[in-house]
Amino acid sequence: MAPRWSPDSWRTKPIGQVPLYLDEVELGQVEKQLARFPPLVFAGEARELTAKLARVASGEAFLLQGGDCAESFAEHGADTIRDFFRVFLQMAVVLTYAGGSPVVKLGRIAGQFAKPRSSATEKQGGQELPSYRGDIINGIEFTEAARRADPQRMLMAYRQSAATLNLLRAFAQGGYANLEHVHRWNLGFVKDSPAGHRYEDMAEDLAETLRFMRAIGLTPDNTPQLRSTSFYTSHEALLLGYEQSMTRIDSTSGDWYATSGHFLWIGDRTRQLDHGHIEYLRGIKNPIGVKCGPSLDTDELLRLIDLLNPQNEPGRLTLISRFGAEKVGKHLPQLIRAVEREGKSVVWTCDPMHGNTIKAGNGYKTRPFDLILSEVEAFFDIHRSEGTHAGGIHVEMTGQNVTECVGGAKAVTETDLSDRYHTHCDPRLNADQSLELAFIVAERLKRDLAGRPEPEISIAAGE
Repeated sequence: MAPRWSPDSWRTKPIGQVPLYLDEVELGQVEKQLARFPPLVFAGEARELTAKLARVASGEAFLLQGGDCAESFAEHGADTIRDFFRVFLQMAVVLTYAGGSPVVKLGRIAGQFAKPRSSATEKQGGQELPSYRGDIINGIEFTEAARRADPQRMLMAYRQSAATLNLLRAFAQGGYANLEHVHRWNLGFVKDSPAGHRYEDMAEDLAETLRFMRAIGLTPDNTPQLRSTSFYTSHEALLLGYEQSMTRIDSTSGDWYATSGHFLWIGDRTRQLDHGHIEYLRGIKNPIGVKCGPSLDTDELLRLIDLLNPQNEPGRLTLISRFGAEKVGKHLPQLIRAVEREGKSVVWTCDPMHGNTIKAGNGYKTRPFDLILSEVEAFFDIHRSEGTHAGGIHVEMTGQNVTECVGGAKAVTETDLSDRYHTHCDPRLNADQSLELAFIVAERLKRDLAGRPEPEISIAAGE
């Protein structure tokens, strides 16, 4: 029998990736203040997401999860959110219409502020300071004042998340996601790229379909799926004091839910079985994820699954593989076989970003687009070979015209990296590369669906 759980039971466990707060009294006051704030998301929304992820687990849908590596306070703005959302909509409609699969849309947004670090400190010149751990904890500027862990930043993160969610809900439900606006989603700097041209061709085909549907009486006015969409938020559950403060009892079920986001995941650095992050996530009813890297063996994975999803509830647990193009073939098949052998219900998704990070010759951290594609293709190949469902992709991306990942049809070179390298942490796909990846994944989905019974599919961006 699992030991008794409470929102603060993680405090009795060892824990990694914890910032050092110098003023414990101030920290406690901020956490109590957060506990009185309204929830950011609601239990019913989290249950809806679990039900949709159950369809992914059974091979009836595909999960698109993506967004910023780490959100920042400085770059928060309506235009940034809008540009991300419309690229995400483009990717979703490509996967749905060109790939022939319903798409569950899950953003890394409205809460993705904390980042794990490989070292607690970093050096510049002769000075050593605490590492930057994300804007919810400290500042990116290399000064003693900025790198001090500041509890007040949790309040700023909450307020930014609330504002972001407010705008996302308006975009998703207020007409911006209307499929009759599909041509308007193409960003100006993408229009002249190969992916942009391909998107315009697909958008025209979709417009023809919508004209036919209007002629037979199906319009956005009488068919909600054509004018709105379901969009959910996710982030890594790293700063557990913040998460505890945002954990509430659902009055309809009596269950505990994290209300900081619809979906929370545990990183590859914090998935130790007897540590605080596993302890916290095992008790909340939200759908959750675990990053699976090369150091994870089959026995540990099965124990993680038993701890995090003891009832084997479909849609509850997503396994996010992040091995790197060179290692995925060695590690992923044995994990899939162990899960299948034990009859565990999980969503398998691929993070092709974190295992393919390199340092360019000019010193910039980057991710080659060809390695990202290679890991995605291997992910699909392995699942097809094992007879299982390649359930989704998990990417770090932005709607901005950044130059952070090298390659792509509209190639970014190592020389280009310094032009628009804006990330606060890890390199992200730009809008053009994101759209190109969506078309490649859509083609693969279409190939893998060939010969299988067609699922019930709506052409709406929402499902």
